[in-house]
Amino acid sequence: MAQNKKNSNDGMTRAKLIDALNEDLAREYQAIIAYVNYSQVLKGAAYMNIAGELEKHAGEELQHALTIAKQIDYLGGMPTVTPKAVKTSDKAQDMLRFDLDNENTTIKNYRERVRQCEELGEYALAEQIREILVQEQEHQIDLATALGEDVPDVTNASERA
Repeated sequence: MAQNKKNSNDGMTRAKLIDALNEDLAREYQAIIAYVNYSQVLKGAAYMNIAGELEKHAGEELQHALTIAKQIDYLGGMPTVTPKAVKTSDKAQDMLRFDLDNENTTIKNYRERVRQCEELGEYALAEQIREILVQEQEHQIDLATALGEDVPDVTNASERA
């Protein structure tokens, strides 16, 4: 039965982890593009500080992409070269909302990835993703603050990252 579980959709395999990490990598590319774009087109005195912060986020997302690509290669996969689609708007609030929504999704995914890595015994990879999570949560805080909102709770009761 244990072997059937490993072959079922519920069991994690290296191939499934590579696929999931490639989704994460595509999302990191999306974040880089969005942060570069939004940091340059945000208008108004109220957004000057956050525009500078978004530039910083772009560089951090690039480091995340490099880390994830390296781990995909380590696992024997080929890192994707295609980003997820980037939403655009001429409204600053919309751009910040798009970024916050993307960070929320990224945080949920990386929490799941930590569990998947540990299921496969890939503890070093899980630690690298935890380090990325720290920065993603900082981005989430920055964006929620810029929008004048509380930080969204993206935790499920079953999550422990």
